[in-house]
Formats: sequence, C-alpha cells, structure tokens
Amino acid sequence: MIEKTAAELSKALSGREISSVELTQAFLDRIRKQNTMLNAYITVCEDSALAQAKAADKRRAEGDSSPLLGIPIAHKDIFCTKEVTTTCGSKMLHNFIAPYNATVVENCINEGAVTLGKTNMDEFAMGSSNETSFYGPVRNPWDINRVPGGSSGGSATAVAADLCAIATGSDTGGSIRQPAAFCGITGFKPSYGRVSRWGMIAFASSLDQAGSLCKSAEDAALMTNVMAGLDKKDSTSIDKPVENYTASLNDSLSGLKIGIPRQHFAEGLSTEIEKGIREALKEYEKLGASITEVDLPNNHLSVSAYYVIAPAEASANLSRYDGVRYGYRCENPMDLEDMYKRSRSEGFGDEVKRRILVGTYALSAGYYDAYYRKAQKIRRLIKNDFIEAFKEVDVIIGPTSPNTAFELGAKSDPISMYLEDIYTIAVNLSGLPGISIPAGLANGLPFGMHIIGKDFDEAKILNIAHQFQLRTNWHLKKPNLEQAN
Repeated sequence: MIEKTAAELSKALSGREISSVELTQAFLDRIRKQNTMLNAYITVCEDSALAQAKAADKRRAEGDSSPLLGIPIAHKDIFCTKEVTTTCGSKMLHNFIAPYNATVVENCINEGAVTLGKTNMDEFAMGSSNETSFYGPVRNPWDINRVPGGSSGGSATAVAADLCAIATGSDTGGSIRQPAAFCGITGFKPSYGRVSRWGMIAFASSLDQAGSLCKSAEDAALMTNVMAGLDKKDSTSIDKPVENYTASLNDSLSGLKIGIPRQHFAEGLSTEIEKGIREALKEYEKLGASITEVDLPNNHLSVSAYYVIAPAEASANLSRYDGVRYGYRCENPMDLEDMYKRSRSEGFGDEVKRRILVGTYALSAGYYDAYYRKAQKIRRLIKNDFIEAFKEVDVIIGPTSPNTAFELGAKSDPISMYLEDIYTIAVNLSGLPGISIPAGLANGLPFGMHIIGKDFDEAKILNIAHQFQLRTNWHLKKPNLEQAN
C-alpha cells in the first residue's frame, strides 16, 4: 500500500480499505527499517503521527473527505514545526524548537495530513547534493553510494523510497527539482509568492519558494491546493485566487506550443539524457502539441548572477544567528565578541561560511555596484529572455539536470557542484513555476524533464506533466533498495 500515490491512498482511505492509523504505522515501520541506511529523516514524530492519524480517521468517520486527510507526509527540516526540533540541517539550530508552525505546515495540519517527521537537507539549504548537512549525507535509494541531490535530498529520498507519501521542500535554485530528477520522482516549484514563506527559514528571500516532492503530478496538484494562497504574515505572498489545480489535469494538449531552449541542449548535457528528453517530447507531439526552438541568450549568466545574489541575501539572513537568542552557543566565551565569533565559526559548516563570506564581500562598500547591482541587472535580462520566449510558446521544456546522480564525494570543487543547477537557477531568478518529472533512465539511474511555465501558470504545467504521466510509466519505476545497497 505504501508504494501508492497520495491520490490512490486517498481513495483507499475513503473506501475504508485501510485506516490512517494502519497506513501511518506502515510508513513508520518502513522508516524504522530503511532510514538508518538512507538517512532521509532527522526527526521522526512517531507518537504525534499516530495521534494525528487517529484524529484523521475520526474526521473521515464523521464525513470529512478532504483529499489529504490521513495521508502521511514529511516536512523538510527548513519549515518550523511547533514543539518539534527544526534544525535546517545545521549544528547552529540543533536544539531549536519553534513555538509556532510555518504556514505550509499549518495548512497541511488543517487539511488533516499526518506529519511523520522532518527530513534531512543541505545545511540552511546550501548545496546540491545533501552532503553539507550536519547530520550526515542522505543517500540515493537508486544507489546508496550516490547523492540524492539537494538541498531537499531528504524529502526526495523519503518519497522515492516510500518513507512517506508526499514531502514538502524548498527551492532557491533548483533544490526541489534537481533532487526529484536524481531520485526519479516529481518535484514542483510554484511561482514566487504563490506559497507562503512564513515560518520557512530563510536562505535567499527573493529566491526561496516552498513546493512539494511527490510520486506524481496529480499528487503535486493535490498538495498545491493545500499549500497555495495569500498569507498576510508574508509580505511576498501574492493576493491572487487559488485555482483548483486538479480540475484541469485532464485538459487537452492539442495546440500546445512547446519551446525547446537551445542553451539547454548544448555542451555539458549527457548524451543519454538528451536522447531521452527528445524521445519524451515525441509523446507531446502525439497529443497535438507543436515544438519549436527558443533562445535564452543570457542563460549562461544565471549561475554567476545567482552566486552573487543568493550569498548576499544569505549573509543578511544568517546574521541573526549570533549565539544570543536561540541556537548554538559556544562554551565558556571570554567576552561578547568571542561568543559571536566562536558560536558562528563552530555552528556553521564550511559551505555556509563560504557563502556568507562571498555575500558579505559582494555587499561591502566599494563592491556593491561591481557585483550585487550588476547581478541584479543580469537577473532582469534573464527574466526578459523568458518574457520574449513566452510570446511564441506556452511552456518551455528541457532537461532538469545535465547528468544523473553523481557519487558521494565526487564533486569536492564548489564550482562543479554549482553547475549542477545550470538549467534550474534561471527559473528562480525569474520567479517562474517549474516542475521536474521522471522521463527515463540513463545507465540505470533516473533523469528528469523540466517544464517551465509563465508566471502563475501552475495549472498548465501540472496538466502537461500529468498528461505525460498518463501515457508513460517512468514515474512508476521504483528503486530496488536491496540492489542499491
């Protein structure tokens, strides 16, 4: 039962084929068996999960039929959860227990979803491999010697290995979509402002966006129905009506115009992945879509611009972690300055410290115009590229990542790691919605197809992803954990 999609589980719960308590216990048993090997969870909430499941069964018995009622889910450990540790994968927050729930968490609780626990992640969401976590690396269930991608690697592994039905994630430069591609699942990042960031610990405030990692596009639509909406506690939350994202999943794709970005099929892309994506696109032609090339001439500048803007914002956001109010504090400081220095140097990992230093430098007097302001101008050019492309096409489709999951420890050079997000970063810089869906296997490992939509066109890209999944079975492929070990 636990290998089914959330949509299928919802029908099973409605049909009284299984109770939420039974389903939750099955997932908890699976976590107990596999998490030691995979390291997908930092915290497991066994007692509260079973209590929530019992309450969900009672609500169903009273006639409540909410789609996610009683569905066991997991939250990336970047979302604050009341009375549960929220670490952000860092020693800095190893003992932080939030006094409130993030809006995303609260929405899921109100819907009746069952919280199984908090998933592992790159420290403060800074990484593309889930190797920077204070709690150790997460392992890819397709091959435990490979990374699951990052920073939402724990959530991706948990979904792919059936340790939960759905997981939340955050995406600053590809941190939902890239791990989804590496783990053979569906990863959805809505438009910036579509889902509240309140209670989601900030990395780069103008780029961060909450989303979901799921077993299907239909599940992503169900989850977005719950997550999306105006939140007056979040000044970046958009005041725009929330669509029913499941209502248009079966709309016809006849007449759809798909753009293929030249820059995403150039040097650096695996030949197997390129072949697989081009084969996948033929399914859309069968459905009546037309395909044309589009130009994103400033795409090659996206990584450079991102790694000025994101560290600059991180430098400001992470300045609050000083050993005074909450989080890690060094032992026996000599004075206030010593406490600041040692708490931050001991509490943060190398990648976080690297980005804080880069960001502080970019914002410093004499360098702001040369770096930060110039990066923001490039960001505008990248957005303009998408605006021009979308005058000719409805969506843009390409590979999610240039390669399949790489081996643990294989990318010790930060630059080579940063380039793993070369196809996804521009979407965050532009605030657009994007989804990665499984599109094939290369050398036995999954890869993803990346669908980019216009601003707040979530319903359209979910529809396009769902129609592909109705006609293919790549999203149904499962890792063999016995073989992966």
